[in-house]
Amino acid sequence: MGDWKTFCCALDFSEHSRLAMQEAAELTRRLDGQLELLHVHPLPPPTVAIEALPASPDVLETVLRELRETMAPWEEEAARIAGRPVRSTVTPGSPADEIVRFARERATDVVVLGTHGRAGLARLLLGSVAERVVREAPCPVLVIRRRETARSAPTT
Repeated sequence: MGDWKTFCCALDFSEHSRLAMQEAAELTRRLDGQLELLHVHPLPPPTVAIEALPASPDVLETVLRELRETMAPWEEEAARIAGRPVRSTVTPGSPADEIVRFARERATDVVVLGTHGRAGLARLLLGSVAERVVREAPCPVLVIRRRETARSAPTT
């Protein structure tokens, strides 16, 4: 772990990714590293994209601008935890592909991401960004999963 200096935390703005961001920022602080937050906006399937194209060519840029605004408080929170400036990137594309490409191009030491912990049919139907990133990333991947709270014992 001593060689880890550059961290990429992939976010989808869920509570799971907030936990991943907090962990990545804490690792950045402890290891005197650099952190970049990454959000990949999934593009619609090609048939949907073709149908939507005539509506407005600026739609994607508007969405990306709004996502950059959404990213700002996440970046501020990460910087506060890390005790240093944090960078962020918002880009369109396939989340798993773009996370892996980003990690490769930036020579990232560790990718940190959250997972919803889906299993079985839900995972098969929805696919798993985390699973693909773990298999394809050029570096270690730290997957953060929210701990489930223990069920309360029935009261009588």
